[in-house]
Amino acid sequence: MSEFIFTNEALIRIGVFGGVFCLIACAEWQWPRRVRGVSQRVRWQNNLGLGLLNTVLLRLIFPMAAVGAAAVAAEQGWGLFFFLGWSGGLAIGVAIVLLDFVVYLQHRVMHAIPLLWRVHRMHHADLDLDVTSGLRFHPFEMIISMAIKCSAVILLGAPVLSVVFFEVVLNGMALFNHANLRMTKTVDRWLRWIVVTPDMHRTHHSVLVDERDANFGFNLAWWDYLFVTYRAAPRETHEQMVLGLPGMRQISECCHLPSMLAMPFRKTNE
Repeated sequence: MSEFIFTNEALIRIGVFGGVFCLIACAEWQWPRRVRGVSQRVRWQNNLGLGLLNTVLLRLIFPMAAVGAAAVAAEQGWGLFFFLGWSGGLAIGVAIVLLDFVVYLQHRVMHAIPLLWRVHRMHHADLDLDVTSGLRFHPFEMIISMAIKCSAVILLGAPVLSVVFFEVVLNGMALFNHANLRMTKTVDRWLRWIVVTPDMHRTHHSVLVDERDANFGFNLAWWDYLFVTYRAAPRETHEQMVLGLPGMRQISECCHLPSMLAMPFRKTNE
C-alpha cells in the first residue's frame, strides 16, 4: 500500500486537488460570501498561472518533495519515531498533527521576520479572496516551505502515508479556507472546533495589522486557540471588511503575475 502511494503520489495529489478545486469553485458561484472587487478572469489567470509555475519549480528542485524525504528517513531509520519505536497508526496520527503545527509556526515566522514578510506579503496583497488565493504564494516562499517541511519529516521520521495524507489535506484546506463561501453561522461555529473555516481565515487577510496578525492556522484551528492568536471576527462585517495591504491597492501591482513575482524586491511600508 505504502509503495503504491509513494509511486503514485503526484497523481493522487493532482486528482484530489482537481476535485476539491472544482467543488469549491462551484460552491463559491452558488453561495458567495462577498461581492468581487476585481475581475475574476484577471485574478484567476494570474493566481492559477502562479500555482502552475510553483508546481513545476518545486518538482524541479525537490523531485520527490516531502514524500521522498519520508522514504529516505524510513530507509535509513532516521527520526524521532524510529528512536521511540513508534510505527503504524500512532506514528501516522502524531506525524500529521505535528506537521500541521510546523506549518502554523512557519506562518507566524513569515509574519514576524521582515525579510520573510517581504516574501509572504504577496499572498496578502490579493484584493479579493477565493479558491485561487490558496495557490497564491511566491516561489521563494514555496521553496522555503518545502525545505522546512522536508526537514521536519526527516527529524520526525514521519511515515510516507502520513506525509501523503497531510499534503493532500493541507492543499485541500488551503483551497477551502480561502474560499469566497457563505456558510451558516452554526456550521461555521461547529467546524471551527476542529478546522480553519473561510470566515476564520478571511480575518487574517484584513488590511488591519492587528487582524492580519491573528488566525495563522491553515488546517487545524487548535493552534490559534492554544497560542492565543485566535480572533473570532473582524471589526467590520465579512462583506464590508477591506482585504489586502494598505500600501498596495492597484490591480496592476497586486493581481498581475510579473508584479506579483517582483513584490519581494519592492520597497513599501508593509
